[in-house]
Amino acid sequence: MPHAFDRDVDLHDDIKPFNTGILHRDGHSIYYEQCGTPDGIPVMFVHGGPGSGCAPAHRRLFDPKRYHVILFDQRGSGRTTPFASIKDNTTQHLIQDMDDIRRAVGVSQHFLFGGSWGSTLSLAYGIRYPENCLGFILRGIFLGSKAEIDWFLYDMGRFFPEAYERFVAPISVSQRGDLLSAYYSRLTSPSKSIALEAARAWAGYENSCATLAAAHRDAGPMALSLALLEAYYFTNDCFIPENHLLDNLNSISHLPAWIVQGRHDVICPPRTAHTLAKEWGTQAKLVLVDEAGHSAFEAGIVRQLMNGLSHITRLKG
Repeated sequence: MPHAFDRDVDLHDDIKPFNTGILHRDGHSIYYEQCGTPDGIPVMFVHGGPGSGCAPAHRRLFDPKRYHVILFDQRGSGRTTPFASIKDNTTQHLIQDMDDIRRAVGVSQHFLFGGSWGSTLSLAYGIRYPENCLGFILRGIFLGSKAEIDWFLYDMGRFFPEAYERFVAPISVSQRGDLLSAYYSRLTSPSKSIALEAARAWAGYENSCATLAAAHRDAGPMALSLALLEAYYFTNDCFIPENHLLDNLNSISHLPAWIVQGRHDVICPPRTAHTLAKEWGTQAKLVLVDEAGHSAFEAGIVRQLMNGLSHITRLKG
């Protein structure tokens, strides 16, 4: 989503990577970078979408004197090529990419910092590789369930009806009973103009619902990757068996988790975060931010993400 900032948001100063690299896997050239201090506390940042990619603003969530931050663009996203590719692109591929990047940068264990789809992927990684995890800082929880996908497609618009009208506009009335199939067929159309029209409508809908204050936001150049990859993953149930993350939470529930959730997040409603924290148990802390929606860059969300990172890294220090 576009990185719109509250006027009161307090991020760290601009940070430049001290190292960048490319991981070559299955025809994908996966971009990653390292920021902060090489001897700092290792944190892997996991972006959302799928398909949104990392942005320079994400680096600014971290104190460069304290953390060794690893950021990467998932397959099909951001600076990773080929752009908007769904070939050999599944949750299992992304999990393995994350671990290959961990080894490439010489880190044995790290914290996972992810929001929205980034929370899904962080949890899936942790369940697969619990021995490599120190803890989790998560935001805007999404567990990849059919109910959450249906909410996004059919119910989120109750709170943003103007955005929903724009979302369904490209789809004929007769096809609106299965919006996901209708959109996926357009996003994979050989006609570039049809695919881009659908992508702008899908991504614009999501971005317009992302903050507490309603605003019509264009997704810009990432519209195609965001819309296509989300529709592709949703069509395939996010390549995660139903309830897999909650059913296997015992693999990581001994580790600390700081869960930040906007009280008025309509993209990923708070009930999911509440369920995750309850299932996690005593090692998890849920922080509900009253004056916030889904965006990582609303002031209250930023403050709690930074607080959480500082808190759980001290616990493990």
